[in-house]
Amino acid sequence: MNPLVPVRRSFVYRNSIAPISIDGTIDGKRAPASGEAKLKLVDLSVLPRWGMKGREALGYLQTQGAVLPTRDNKAERQRDGSLVARLSLGEALILPALPTGRSSMAEAIESLPPEGRGACYPVLRRDSHCWFIVTGSDAPPMFAKLCAIDLAADQFADGSVAQTSIARLTAIVIRHDIARTVSFSVLAESASAEYLWVCLADAMAEFSGEICGMESLSAAEQL
Repeated sequence: MNPLVPVRRSFVYRNSIAPISIDGTIDGKRAPASGEAKLKLVDLSVLPRWGMKGREALGYLQTQGAVLPTRDNKAERQRDGSLVARLSLGEALILPALPTGRSSMAEAIESLPPEGRGACYPVLRRDSHCWFIVTGSDAPPMFAKLCAIDLAADQFADGSVAQTSIARLTAIVIRHDIARTVSFSVLAESASAEYLWVCLADAMAEFSGEICGMESLSAAEQL
């Protein structure tokens, strides 16, 4: 291991069913990439993500070239492939492009001091929230076992955001399809990451779902 390369473990790395390390491997072996399953679960917790709060938060993101959603609980894709989700008039969540984990706004957000600047300050979502993604046409019926909100395509369109409860945990669900593949990001408190991971994996069993590596996201783009 190179001591100069920062290593970050997922919140669920201790779980025997978690395919997580900084390079997306399980005990040095590459996690499954895709397969024939219609439902896949991927842990993205090692990737960066950012939060912004304050009455000037959305304005600050605009100065960095962000295309903002016009209302709360909506998400907009950015030119670089990243995603900005508007949670309220004074709060936003920024997810990087997949599977690269990059965003053109990263440097500007990370350069803000912890105490903020004006009425705008960063929130360490990479530390506070785990990040899982569920892909596949069976995702809405699977979520129906855990969540009261109907995530079916005719009720929860691409770009929709729900601040809801999943398996009795407060969570943020964002639909952002990858090419033609239905995809949902799920973010919840990191302290409950292992519990949520097990709940999702258990709910997937009925649909013959697979736990996959990040490569499955690249494969989805090619479908």
